[in-house]
Amino acid sequence: MTIIAVVGFCVILLILAFLLPRLSHGPERGGSKAAGAPTKVTDRAPGRLGTWLGKPFRNSQKAIHKSGSTGRGGRGKLPF
Repeated sequence: MTIIAVVGFCVILLILAFLLPRLSHGPERGGSKAAGAPTKVTDRAPGRLGTWLGKPFRNSQKAIHKSGSTGRGGRGKLPF
């Protein structure tokens, strides 16, 4: 369920970043904060366990950032 939510948010952010590049930074930061909130808790686990538990949340943050930057980059490549 979480994967579907992250993928859906990334698609919406990609479209928003393509259509309104300047207005897409706020939702991108909000989504990144929401996706990264559990990382603060899981990183406190001892040893490698903390790294392993926090990895899915860091990957979702990376996907959100990449989606926003790809949409803005695609908009920048348009000829008009």
